[in-house]
Amino acid sequence: METQIHVPVGSPVIRKIPVFVDEHDVTEGAMKLIKELRPAWDSGSVKTKFFTDGTTNKLVGCYVDESPEDVVLVRVYGNKTELIVDRDNELKSFQVLHANHCAPRLYCSFQNGICYEFMQGDALGPQDVRDPTLLRLIAREMARIHAIHAHNGCIPKPSLWMTMRKYFSLLATEFTEQASNSRIQQRVPSKAVLEEEMVWMKEHLSTLGSPVVLCHNDLLCKNIIYNSKEGHVRFIDYEYSSYNYQAFDIGNHFNEFAGMAELDYGLYPSREMQMVWLKEYLMAYKLFTKKSEEVSPRELETLYVQVNKFALASHFFWGFWALIQAKYSSIDFDFLGYAVLRFDQYFKTKPELMALQIPE
Repeated sequence: METQIHVPVGSPVIRKIPVFVDEHDVTEGAMKLIKELRPAWDSGSVKTKFFTDGTTNKLVGCYVDESPEDVVLVRVYGNKTELIVDRDNELKSFQVLHANHCAPRLYCSFQNGICYEFMQGDALGPQDVRDPTLLRLIAREMARIHAIHAHNGCIPKPSLWMTMRKYFSLLATEFTEQASNSRIQQRVPSKAVLEEEMVWMKEHLSTLGSPVVLCHNDLLCKNIIYNSKEGHVRFIDYEYSSYNYQAFDIGNHFNEFAGMAELDYGLYPSREMQMVWLKEYLMAYKLFTKKSEEVSPRELETLYVQVNKFALASHFFWGFWALIQAKYSSIDFDFLGYAVLRFDQYFKTKPELMALQIPE
């Protein structure tokens, strides 16, 4: 049993370029990489476009006017993100997903980042993921990824508890009596309370029977690209991809309906909307895993209960993540405020969600 993703035998080896890109001057380093990856391009005419939505990394697209559709994305890993992201697993996820036509091409890795193909389409926002057509496309695409068999005969183990425990241990220094950040002391639950909840969650959620599958684990709106010309959606950014509980991936996505910059949990999908999403997902998942397409009311209700309970774990996971980012990240975002909102939502919704019962 293991959490490591196995790359299919015969997958191409990832090219490694020995370049370090300064996150405060991405363009200079990006140009060195472009010389290696696109030697035919005239370096004087390479144009760059910076993407500002990321909360973990710096991202720049490089292209020339002669072939505007060929955009090379250069992603520079954020400060200390190796503490929270397993970079080796990210590359393996990229390879597995690309081999299954779910991800763009990965051109190379460099000392502190990766270069990959730009995926044509529009990144979605909180209103888009509620759209009845897009909602179904997203459900089917998630089912397609969950059905990928990439564990070379091993029985995969969920990464959730191990990663959460790791994040929690990284927080230890912030929860001392002398912690300088008074905001943490005033607004974030104590270390003892957080640990108690984590232990309780593992005991309770592990028994719900959610299958362990290949998960994206970070399906926020901006990580979903809609190609209206081809009528499909694809997911990007596989930093947190791993084997995990099916219900965690879906519950995490439902939490992301609230957005990120200005969280609004009033946008969390209603039971009615979830049922449409989950039925579409189950039909597709059964199709991809070669089971019958019939979805029984009991199966649907079971998944609904699992998903909403695992949504609690998603609040904790990203609450811990945000506290670590608050300490190390150079990106301009109120990580601490975000952590507080996630923990608040956990404690607010826990009683109602714990009352849900899986049908007999």
